Amino acid sequence: MADSKRKGYDAEDMTVDIELDSGECVKCEIITILTVEKRDYIALLPIDENGENDDGEVWLYRYSEDENNPDSEPLIEYIDDDDEYEKVEDAFDEYLDASEFDELVDENDEMEE
Repeated sequence: MADSKRKGYDAEDMTVDIELDSGECVKCEIITILTVEKRDYIALLPIDENGENDDGEVWLYRYSEDENNPDSEPLIEYIDDDDEYEKVEDAFDEYLDASEFDELVDENDEMEE
């Protein structure tokens, strides 16, 4: 089961730079951090220089923080196992479904007021 957590920050305002194998650096918005089978993963939305994403593509990576040094940079790793990636992808889909449901509930609450 997926668990969304934000480790004490507002993930909507956070970005991270990812260096691709080609050496290109891509700025990404952090969508969420998920926990799948006791391991953390991060969902990233690549954005252009205008802060836009035209294709809706989301990147999923393993994510970890050094619990002994909270000031250190988090470790973001490529997921190379297909089964592991599918589990994370399913967890992200569940996260999106829950987010859309929460948004609908919030809209209905506003209409009733």
